[in-house]
Amino acid sequence: MEAQTGIKFTPYAKSGITGIPSIAEIKSTEGAGTGPIGKEQVRKARETLEQYKKGKTNLEERIVDNEQWYKMRHWEQIRTKSSNQNDPQPASAWLFNSIANKHADAMDNYPEPNVLPREESDKPIAETLSEILPVILECNDFEQTYSDAWWYKLKAGTGVYGVFWNPRKDNGLGDIDIKKMDLLNIFWEPGISDLQKSRNLFTVELVSNELLEAQYPQLTGKVGDSSLELAKYIYDDTVDTSEKSAVVDWYYKVSRPEGGEILHYCKFVNDEVIYSSENDPTYAERGYYDHGMYPIILDVMFMEEGTPAGFGYIDIMKDCQMYIDKLGQGIIKNAVALSRPRYLVKDNSGINEQEYADLSKDFVHVNSNSVDDDHIRQIQIQPLSGVYVEIMNQKIDELKETSGNRDFSQGSTTSGVTAASAIAALQEAGSKLSRDMIKSAYRAFAGVNKLVIELIRQFYDTPRCFRIVGERGATKLVQFDNTGMTQTGGGNEFGLELGARKPVFDLKVTSQKASPFSKVAQNELAKELYQLGFFNPQLSDQALATIQMMDFEGKDMVEQRISQNGTMFQQIQQMQAQMQQMAAVIAQSTGDPRLLEALTGQQQGATMPQVSGSHGESVETDQLGAEKSKATTAGKARERVAEAATPRV
Repeated sequence: MEAQTGIKFTPYAKSGITGIPSIAEIKSTEGAGTGPIGKEQVRKARETLEQYKKGKTNLEERIVDNEQWYKMRHWEQIRTKSSNQNDPQPASAWLFNSIANKHADAMDNYPEPNVLPREESDKPIAETLSEILPVILECNDFEQTYSDAWWYKLKAGTGVYGVFWNPRKDNGLGDIDIKKMDLLNIFWEPGISDLQKSRNLFTVELVSNELLEAQYPQLTGKVGDSSLELAKYIYDDTVDTSEKSAVVDWYYKVSRPEGGEILHYCKFVNDEVIYSSENDPTYAERGYYDHGMYPIILDVMFMEEGTPAGFGYIDIMKDCQMYIDKLGQGIIKNAVALSRPRYLVKDNSGINEQEYADLSKDFVHVNSNSVDDDHIRQIQIQPLSGVYVEIMNQKIDELKETSGNRDFSQGSTTSGVTAASAIAALQEAGSKLSRDMIKSAYRAFAGVNKLVIELIRQFYDTPRCFRIVGERGATKLVQFDNTGMTQTGGGNEFGLELGARKPVFDLKVTSQKASPFSKVAQNELAKELYQLGFFNPQLSDQALATIQMMDFEGKDMVEQRISQNGTMFQQIQQMQAQMQQMAAVIAQSTGDPRLLEALTGQQQGATMPQVSGSHGESVETDQLGAEKSKATTAGKARERVAEAATPRV
């Protein structure tokens, strides 16, 4: 089934799950001195966090600066101390337009997961996962999360997804949470390129002190004095954080004596431990998440060496946008000066300046016998040359070129190009940057779904019911748990114990919502294949050879259909040959001429009904009608053979 969507039903049961502890279970294992993680370990973790924070200072400044450029408040960044505050400050939206078009390309190709098994025995589970993963994503409102992460990726250069297990969802049964994260609140080891290689990973969130004390009574009177300061955006509104505390989620990896690593987790505020998986007997040996990976996925736009984060389109375009606006400022300033004449007036000219400046006055009084150019003179301002407008237009074209946001990608045309095929070709050629950008997002999306599958493997102990909506609106209810996904023993063969086995799945990401242009191109390709006779069963071998050299979406389905048509045609020919042999044998044995007539009719019915195409080639008019015609002809031939074989009395 394709494009599975639906709403998850309320689970049948709420017990029997062995997931992350509830609040009551956290309170039973909390506090310092009850396990390996106490106040001293938290203080060391805070020191490590401060070191990590210093390592990404430049990144944080760049993200905050880019947010202002995105909001077109960049004059606050480019204004100097010597700038005149009264000068016009035009903020053109060329940069924003490029960002908005990139986001539109991404949402036109919203992804969909397809789970593939590596062994034949895992195929049923893989098919079920392909159906329920879109439902889990929909329950998390992932389309909105995907959109928000793309905006953040285009601005900051890196989109961030968090995939967590939330034990409070579904009335305490627990389920998967997928969130968009902020790089300002995530800290990793400086100098690494792979986030999973960091020894520690911290995520920080400001939480109201009142809410913390209500959820965790042991924190009463111990919050509000945090010395940890987070980078802040330049808000339009006043944001008060004095009554909030920084709650730190600390993920760290511990090496096992037998090899490998396990992932542990600790939540703390100030020096107070809220929860530690090492202090919890359930997770002390196995780790917090069985998959052993940090639950953060980074979607990088343009990679940088020595950091898992990257840079985005704003970093590329903001310098060009700055000069566009500065040139626009000079042009507008000159135009304003020309539109409002100014004058030099002597102090003893005797001219009433108020009346002279008031254009509604028909008469201006003077206290002098004569008024000439020595008394009042207009200040002459030279208009700017058109070369400055040309330079600004060139900077606009430069911004379009560097961002790949040419006119054709937005649907407009230049240079006299009017042919639909030429416009389509230019749009397709100009979209290669978007395709490359979207593929990187698909890789991050595959990483998100892999973490979702691992959380299903670990926590879906209780059967859950999902409503799956099929291709044509068909609905079915699927009950699913992690049976068959967990690690199992390999059994015993010839007295030897085989190793444990855990099903492994591959993820293939496809586009769920193709752009209108892609749909038109796909429809045109289908009509062209039909007109060329690719679905004519008699030409199946030639058609398959041609299709194998082509590359387009849905190629496998087309190959399968052509192969089925060719196989069916061969089977019908074999049946007709057998019937001809039977009719010849019966005709020889009975000597009845009616058998020869039946045989002749059968041979005539073997001809495929065809019509001439637009270019004279023979094409299939209607495959279903042809199959019905062949079946009817063969049936009549069998009736005539049977009638002829019946002895007359």
